[in-house]
Amino acid sequence: QVHLVESGGGLVQAGGSLRLSCAVSGDTFSSYGMGWFRQPPGEEREFVAAISWKGGSTSYGDSVKGRFTISRDNAKNTLYLQMNSLKPEDTAVYYCAATLVRVNYALPGPDEYDYWGQGIQVTVSS
Repeated sequence: QVHLVESGGGLVQAGGSLRLSCAVSGDTFSSYGMGWFRQPPGEEREFVAAISWKGGSTSYGDSVKGRFTISRDNAKNTLYLQMNSLKPEDTAVYYCAATLVRVNYALPGPDEYDYWGQGIQVTVSS
């Protein structure tokens, strides 16, 4: 059973930065494609970013392109999301997720993911 734990969330002012981490345990991290999703208050879960299991492909949601960067460190079994130029509309609970689908491109659909973290709050004040 894969276990995912997010960290690094919190309160930040608009224009600031945060880096989320997702520690993965229970299986071989490098075998999984990974993704970040978020759920703003009162809204549905939405795609933020994804990285393929080999790390050679990334994809981003339109609202975060150019501001967020996804990366992975297989030696540390950790997924990251660097968030810059944060906006109030980035306020949400952020989830990391892992997929067993091994393709050479990043997967944006939440239905493709097999395991999820518990989520972490990110709040951006104006």
